[in-house]
Amino acid sequence: MATPVPTKIHYHKQSRELELAFVDGQIFRLGAEYLRVHSPSAEVRGHGQQMPILQVGKKNVAINNVEGAGNYALKISFDDGHDTGLYTWEYLYNIGKNHDELWQMYLDRLEKEGQTRDTSVIQIHQL
Repeated sequence: MATPVPTKIHYHKQSRELELAFVDGQIFRLGAEYLRVHSPSAEVRGHGQQMPILQVGKKNVAINNVEGAGNYALKISFDDGHDTGLYTWEYLYNIGKNHDELWQMYLDRLEKEGQTRDTSVIQIHQL
């Protein structure tokens, strides 16, 4: 089955959520923080087989701009300066469908590594 294509894309500025309605009837509201920490960019996903780079202190991040990239993806620019990586329809659909599991995995990793979502208490680890 081909990945459904969005029929509606709307950024709710006040709640900082990107709403995506897909042709199959699925509707997802994905928070800016969630989209930022799950960015498909190499900067976040890592290169090759390495573990994704944990994104910390992104609780209050917002989206500055959303633009189409061809007929297959979105380019999202965040107010923390991050603007790399294309969010394909397939990627957005998958992180929408698996939101709760992916979010919990992120929260668990933050806790395990002694980090936080809050920008005011970022932990610096000495090497």
